[in-house]
Formats: sequence, structure tokens, C-alpha cells
Amino acid sequence: MEWLPSPTPVRLLEQPDPSYPMPAPERLLAAYRAMVVGRRFDAQATTLTKQGRLAVYPSSRGQEACQVGAALSIGADDWLFPTYRDSVALVTRGIDPVQVLTLLRGDWHCGYDVPSTRTAPQCTPLATQTLHAVGLAHGEARKGRDTVALALIGDGATSEGDFHEALNFAAVFRAPVVFLVQNNGYAISVPLAKQSVAPSLAHKGIGYGVHSEQVDGNDAAAVLSVLETAVAHARGGGGPFLVEAHTYRMEPHTNADDAGRYRSPDEVERWKQRDPIDRLGRHLRQAGHLDDAEAERISAAAEEFAAEVRTRMQEEPVVEPADLFRHVYAEPTPQLVEQLAQLRAEQEAL
Repeated sequence: MEWLPSPTPVRLLEQPDPSYPMPAPERLLAAYRAMVVGRRFDAQATTLTKQGRLAVYPSSRGQEACQVGAALSIGADDWLFPTYRDSVALVTRGIDPVQVLTLLRGDWHCGYDVPSTRTAPQCTPLATQTLHAVGLAHGEARKGRDTVALALIGDGATSEGDFHEALNFAAVFRAPVVFLVQNNGYAISVPLAKQSVAPSLAHKGIGYGVHSEQVDGNDAAAVLSVLETAVAHARGGGGPFLVEAHTYRMEPHTNADDAGRYRSPDEVERWKQRDPIDRLGRHLRQAGHLDDAEAERISAAAEEFAAEVRTRMQEEPVVEPADLFRHVYAEPTPQLVEQLAQLRAEQEAL
């Protein structure tokens, strides 16, 4: 059946797959740079939570191939619909890193300009943005544009009704949307085995008539190749495409989580051996596209990037407490009017 995914996740770095082309060396080197910078940014953001500069931060360490592959597989005019864990994808897309962290800092706004970046706000409720992605993609197609929407979700989101509604709507209307499931093994503390007994999450697309594929999510070359194929399929009028990337979240769910309560150190260590940055780095070195000097330059650029983020995040944001009441309703309710008056009275009494 044409909709069936590969029986095993697609890999390219260690075992080339004739169904998918190996990305050009310059593309892989660009992905490597973005992954190194992204991991350093991720580590810096994690540190900022310990300093009280961020309210919360969901790390994506270990998932860099998915994050970077997603951002690099779409064009500037396409739309990205991220989750709360996809900050590295946004940074790779070129969005100001401090703006990316604004929402996680505790602001009411996502921090960046949605229309100009063509990137939806990072979504915390599971799978709700999949419907938004499908609606936007369908609308763009009706306007005669070749825009593609890429929706990022985790494995836990595939258990939500919104995900299935989005697949069905996208298939019926042949919406140019790509769904990337970053299957990192756990929905917070719930392992995949307690979420689904399907052969793979990619198989969930079959019942809706959605082309599907599964890929080694720690193989940056395979992720990029499969996603570029999926995006081209959607852009060319082939309808939606579902991609499941098998990866792993190296850090806890967020800084408030104790991952040691539901997974073993041995499991984490096994996945460290499949680190996406190390794997791509080895491939580039063996092919003669990366040497020590270039690796040091990339590392230095990542440190410089993190230092700038750190410095800017030390600046106290200018906040207006009344913003808490803005944009809640078109017309404020009597309760909000009363609460705003109380706030104003407290401010005047200071």
C-alpha cells in the first residue's frame, strides 16, 4: 500500500536507503552547525531556569536532529507550528533567541511576531496546533499559494483526539501539511508502550489515507531527507504526510521533573551512544567535510551565541501588570474590571 511507512525507521548515515537521497554535504554541514548551536542554546536556557530567569524550560537535548531538520526542510514562506519543546527549531529558523524564551519567562505573549516569522506560538496543550496547521494549509491552498505547514508534536499528542481530527481533515481536503511526531519515548512519565500498541505511530496515518513514514530521529541526514520528501509531496498537491521520528529526550520533561522516577540510567546511557550530533560529526569527518579547525570554529560560535543570550536575559524585562487583563476578552467582564481597579489602587498606594 502506498501509504505504508517503511518497516523499519529510515537511516542514511550508517546504512544508505535507496528510497531517500543523501543530502548534499553543505546541507549536512549547515545542519551540524545548527545542531551544535542549538544544543548550547538549550543548555544555556536550562541554566537560566536555575537562576530564576526562566519560569520553566523543556529541554530538547538529544532531539536536535528533529529540531534542526524541521526548520531546514521548509522555506521562508512556509509555516511552522511548534510545541513548547521546540525552541531549538525556532532558533534555527532565525527567530531572536530572547524572543523565543519570552513565553517561558512568564510573559503573556509568545515573544516574536507570528505573521512575519510565519511561526505559530509555541503550543503547550497537546495536539491543538495540528488543527491550526491544517486550517492554515487548507486556506493557503484555496488562495492558490504553494505554502506548506509543518506541525511538530510529541508521541503523547498522538493519543489526543485533536491529532486524529487533524489527520482526517487534512486527508479529506488534501491539505499541504506535514506532521512530524518526535517520538522521544515518553509522554512526561508515560512510556510509549502504555500509549499505543500500533506497529509504529507512523501507521496511524494509514486509516485516514495519509502517506506516512518513520525515520531514525537521531540520524540528521535521514530526518532531513525524509522531511524534504514529505514537504515536496505536500507542496506538489499530494496531500498531507505523517512522519514519525524515533528519538530520545536526554533531559527530564522540564526542569520541574524527576526523570529518575520512571527511567533507568542504563536506558539514558544507551541513547547517549546514538547522540545525533556525534553521529553526524563522525560522518562529516569521514567524508572529509569537517576537520578540527572547523569544529572549533563552530563550537566557538555556539559559545558566543550562548553568551549573548545569557547577557541579554540578565536584563530585567519592562513589564506592565495591567497586561494581565488585556486580550482576555474583547469586552472585559465585570470581574476583570474589578480586579484591574484593585491592581491600579495597589500601584497608586506604593
